[in-house]
Amino acid sequence: MNLHLSKCTTSDLDTLISISRKTFIDAFEKHNNSDDFKSYMESAFSREQISRELSNPKISFYLVSSEDAPIGYFKLNEDEAQRDIKDKNAIELERIYVVSTFQGNKIGRFMLNNIKRIAVSKNKGYLWLKVWEKNGKAIRFYENNGFVKFGKHPYYIGKDKQMDWLMKLNLINLEK
Repeated sequence: MNLHLSKCTTSDLDTLISISRKTFIDAFEKHNNSDDFKSYMESAFSREQISRELSNPKISFYLVSSEDAPIGYFKLNEDEAQRDIKDKNAIELERIYVVSTFQGNKIGRFMLNNIKRIAVSKNKGYLWLKVWEKNGKAIRFYENNGFVKFGKHPYYIGKDKQMDWLMKLNLINLEK
């Protein structure tokens, strides 16, 4: 599979909204109360929200495409755009999603390798993320790629309080 990575611009807004909504719904809708989930979707993935994030120079979105069709994306936050840990020596990986029909094809690994390359090129010391404690598949993926748990943090889908693990990957000895 020939994969292509591109940094999103405002011209990618509609594609980014579409893939963001689709992948999040596929991953989490069945695990949440429908009213809480709908409320969360309307705020987190609204046109206004994604547009605001896309215009923030400290937030970067990247699309992964195959045959010119988007099949995954990720979102990186730097400096004050990081949600919990505001460390200038770190980058937060807020989102990394692959369209469900393409999962199992090492696309996540392709994205993570590029994320590490981006972070190292910016002289960051570590990469961190939050992952839902009940998302065993994602936790195993992160652990298999060197991430370690270092804390917990509550996360809300609507009014539903859930718990995320905080995980990080040391980048100090990675090649540029």
